[in-house]
Amino acid sequence: MARVKTPGNGNTSRKQVTTMAAPKPFEVKKNTSTVNLEEEIRIRAYQRYEERGYEPGHEDEDWLSAEREVLRRLDEQQSA
Repeated sequence: MARVKTPGNGNTSRKQVTTMAAPKPFEVKKNTSTVNLEEEIRIRAYQRYEERGYEPGHEDEDWLSAEREVLRRLDEQQSA
């Protein structure tokens, strides 16, 4: 007797679902030659957004403030 083909019959593979993880906490990296400044700024800007309770409308302010903070910390690290 022939088997009836049903959805999923014989197909054991599962569709992978991609999830987006939250950015890692901000930290200045030790080796400044490998620092991806844009990524560091993006992470810090997102943290500022989180700290404000995910209130929209401050994207530019968050980015510029994060950029100043990351560059200041990088400068301080290089001076030490």
